[in-house]
Amino acid sequence: MKKFNFKNLKFHKVNLDEVDDHFLLANLYITQSLVVVLAVILLLFQKPQLSTMFSIKPGYSILAWAAGYALLVLILDLILSRWVPPEVTDDGGINEMLFKNRPLWHIALLSLVVAFCEELLFRGAIQSWWGAYWTSILFAAIHIRYLQHWIMTGLVFSISYGLGYIYVHTGTLWTPIAAHFLIDFVMGCILRYRRES
Repeated sequence: MKKFNFKNLKFHKVNLDEVDDHFLLANLYITQSLVVVLAVILLLFQKPQLSTMFSIKPGYSILAWAAGYALLVLILDLILSRWVPPEVTDDGGINEMLFKNRPLWHIALLSLVVAFCEELLFRGAIQSWWGAYWTSILFAAIHIRYLQHWIMTGLVFSISYGLGYIYVHTGTLWTPIAAHFLIDFVMGCILRYRRES
């Protein structure tokens, strides 16, 4: 069996002009698949009560907390976009490229996939070991495209911490999943339809 030579593995910065839509989507779906695999592995060590983690007993409060939190984040983002220079909130154009020509159903699908996968890993698997604070630091760190400016890093950290809080408060993973979905979906729709107006 031939050994893999790690010395031949090279990383380089990808220029966004070189990235096409298929590459971007494949990268997103592959990374989210890896996130789920990692979450499942971590959860196997924890052996959580999945019926409790995915409980719907809180009922309508799941939607109320998710919608309320998503609305708060979207208002904060709107305020930031009005008062902060565009270069501060720039993610390198990745979000715009991801959503600009996407049909509404695909924006919803992408938002759902990202929300479920990331919340399963961060709130479901990691937060029970590390707590909301350290989980939020890790969450902000993996969103590397926002690390260029402290305002965006702080915003991503705060959003993550809030998602951790609503998870603890409601006791079900559906709440941060729904909130994360709503935030991503609305922001994706804004990026998509802002270009057409």
